[in-house]
Amino acid sequence: MDCSLDAAVILSALALRPGGAGVSTYIREMLANLPHYVDATFSAIVPNDALGELPPVVRPLPRPNSSGIRRKLQALKPVGGASLIHGLDVDLPICSGTPMITTVHDLAVFDVPWAFPARRVVGERLIVARSVAAADVVIAVSAFTAERVKAILQREAVVIPEAPSDSMRIPGCDEIATVRKRYRLPERYVLHVGTIEPRKNVWILADACQRAKIPLVIAGNLGWKMSMPRNALILGFVPQRDLPALYGAATIAAYVSVYEGFGLPPLEAMACGCPVLSTRVPSVELVEGGVFIVDSPTIDSITHGLSELTSDSALRSEIAQTGISLVQRLTWSLAAQATASVYQQLGIPVKRTWSSSTSAMPDTHVQATSGEPSGENGRPLLLRKAHLWNMKPLVEKPGD
Repeated sequence: MDCSLDAAVILSALALRPGGAGVSTYIREMLANLPHYVDATFSAIVPNDALGELPPVVRPLPRPNSSGIRRKLQALKPVGGASLIHGLDVDLPICSGTPMITTVHDLAVFDVPWAFPARRVVGERLIVARSVAAADVVIAVSAFTAERVKAILQREAVVIPEAPSDSMRIPGCDEIATVRKRYRLPERYVLHVGTIEPRKNVWILADACQRAKIPLVIAGNLGWKMSMPRNALILGFVPQRDLPALYGAATIAAYVSVYEGFGLPPLEAMACGCPVLSTRVPSVELVEGGVFIVDSPTIDSITHGLSELTSDSALRSEIAQTGISLVQRLTWSLAAQATASVYQQLGIPVKRTWSSSTSAMPDTHVQATSGEPSGENGRPLLLRKAHLWNMKPLVEKPGD
C-alpha cells in the first residue's frame, strides 16, 4: 500500500447501541481511541439511532435501524473507498482486495447453542464462519476465544483484551446515596449486571442468594423468551452513569455465567471498588487474586462463596483493594495501541507521536489453512465443513 496517500479505515459498527454495554462498550472505546494512534481517516457504519455515539473525528455511514438477521444482512453490503475494513463485532462486508480484520467476541452460537433461538444459531454460524474466513487478521478478546476460533474455524487469532471504560471509577458517597434512593435499593445486596439470558445463570444465582440470606439486584434487560428470576429485584436497563454508584453500594458483585468470550462486568465492578464473586470467565484470569472465584456454577458452590464473603468484611475489603490495583493494568488505550499495531502490519500507518514497539503485542502473523477452497481475500472457506453443523455444545445448559 502506498502510505503517501491518505489511509482510510472503515469500521463496521452496526452492533453499537445507544448507552449499550458489552459489545457496545468495545465498539465505543475503539471509535474513541483508535484515531489517537492510527494515521488515517475513520468512518463507521452505524445504525441511525447510534449516530450520537460517534466522536467528531469519525465520519458516520448511517444505516437503517435493524436487529437480528436483518442487521447481519446489512453488514454484508459492499463498501468502497477503504484502505482497511475492521468488523468490530465479527461482521464484514462482501469485499475483494481490501485488507479486512474481524474482532470475535465469543463463539457462543457454536459452544452454547441452547442459549439462542435455533434460527439465530444457523444464521450466525454462517455469518461468523464467513467473516472469519474472509478476514486477513482475526482479533479475539481473550485467549479462550482465540482457542475456540482455532478449534472450530481453523484460524489463528491475535488476543487483545478488553478493559473497563474510564467512566467506571470509585463513586463518591453522595452518588451512592442518590442511586440508593433512585432505585430503592436494600441496605445489603448482591449485584448482577447483564442481560438476563440462560448462560448468565441468574436463576441459580437468585436461589443461592436466597440461601445465603442476601437480596439479589439485577441491572439488565430480559433476554429472548426469558422468565424473571425468582427472589430478585429487577431494575431493567440502568444507564452507564448510574453503574459506578450501583456497584459502589453493593455488598458483592456476582457474575456466575457458565460461558463468556470475555466477561466485562467483573472488571467494571473491580474498577468501581466492589468485591467480586465470579465463575472462571476469561476476564478474571487476567486479574486473579482480585476476585473470589467459585469452583463451579452450581447452587452449592455459589451459596458457599456468597456466605463466606458476606460474613467476612475483611475478606471483602482485601479482594476489593487488590481488584482495584490489578484492573488498572487493563486500559482501552493499550487495547487501541495493540489494534493499531495490527493495522500497521496491514499497511496502515500509525502516528509518529506513538511507536507500536512500545505496545505489548502478541505475534500477529496468521497463516491461512491450506487445502481449503478460498473465500474473499484468499482465506480458507469453511462454510461447508460438516463439524460446524453437528457440534456438541461445549457447555451444557444449567439444570440439564
